[in-house]
Amino acid sequence: MSLIGGFPVILSAPSGGGKTTIAKALLARRPDLGYSVSCTTRSPRPGEVEGRDYYFISRADFISEREQGAFAESAVVHGNLYGTLRREVERVVAEGKHVVMDIDVQGASQFVRAFPNSVTIFILPPSAEVLLDRLRARKTESPAQLAARLQSALQELQQVDEYEYVVVNDDLERAVASVGSIIDAETVSRERVKNLQKQVGLLIERLEMEIENNTP
Repeated sequence: MSLIGGFPVILSAPSGGGKTTIAKALLARRPDLGYSVSCTTRSPRPGEVEGRDYYFISRADFISEREQGAFAESAVVHGNLYGTLRREVERVVAEGKHVVMDIDVQGASQFVRAFPNSVTIFILPPSAEVLLDRLRARKTESPAQLAARLQSALQELQQVDEYEYVVVNDDLERAVASVGSIIDAETVSRERVKNLQKQVGLLIERLEMEIENNTP
């Protein structure tokens, strides 16, 4: 499906890469951006709010929604189900905004098939040590859970070539500015193409009319 006007902006990164922080910073600063609230079957973390951070639903409800084609993408992450609702994306675009989402690698490829006009950006940590420090600093996971996240991070980093843009998150402000510049450039480019197509269409229409008037 292609959306007129706004377009989805997908931020992907390994856990601890900073994609959620960057997304929140952009949303706080730019009125032209909106957020598509995802669904998950995991329990809320401290400070997370239903309908703002996620829709927290049961596994049975998630599977039912998925079978009805409600999701643009869905994935199993660390044993929990996550998914982006098509209607959430369409809601934000209907407001005339670009849709900013932080989606993992396996979900991003599905989403692009549903919305081909998406812009894909991979947020890269500046080094392995920084990534490890960020993950360890959480102190909310068991050694087994941390090992699972590290394995996922390895698999996600191997898919970086699938993305149109890569931003290194060595400085948060600089990373936010870089992502913002990408959105601006894509907006200008797509608006230019849209205007060009309209202009060419008018020229063709006028020439066809003139040809018809001058044909014996």
